[in-house]
Amino acid sequence: MSAGCVVPRATRQAPRADHRAPRGPNRNVGDRGATPLVRAASKVKSLAGVLRAVRKAQAAGRRVVFTNGCFDLLHRGHTRYLERARSLGDALVVAINSDRSVRALKGPGRPVVPAEQRAEVLAALAAVDYVVVFDELDPARVIRAVRPDVLVKGGDWPISQIVGADYVQSRGGRVLSLPYVAGASTSDLIGRVLTKGLKRR
Repeated sequence: MSAGCVVPRATRQAPRADHRAPRGPNRNVGDRGATPLVRAASKVKSLAGVLRAVRKAQAAGRRVVFTNGCFDLLHRGHTRYLERARSLGDALVVAINSDRSVRALKGPGRPVVPAEQRAEVLAALAAVDYVVVFDELDPARVIRAVRPDVLVKGGDWPISQIVGADYVQSRGGRVLSLPYVAGASTSDLIGRVLTKGLKRR
């Protein structure tokens, strides 16, 4: 190389890799400064696990909200309802019926989605803090164990018919029947799917 073609030292070095975490919403979990992602499956707990979490929350002065249901095929009615329920306190516990109890309540064709999958889908919602599966036809035992500060059900349930209402109120808690979202129900959803399937045949 001639003297007139000397490459400056700065350009001889390979560019240094930039290991800094990318800015903005695309940061990966584990990057420095990123908020760790709470895995949905970790929010699905045994009753004993839920009780430990609830007692810790209540000891810290947090208000615990409880609701229950089958939550077979998740739809807009469910998500709006759960968001409203969560807004009533600091943590939301959702108890879901086991497959056996859903069959007993809804008939042999239900549930469409197994309990393990229903629980994980619910747990993936930001509004839900803990999910527990129970095998009884009603959640009375679970409600007495959890001792929630607020008990809620959908608007199609008058307070006088909500399981556990008397117990929660006797402890100074609140019981609410939240507004029902018209046109959003699992039975209607299943009916529409079946109707469309028949029309295609």
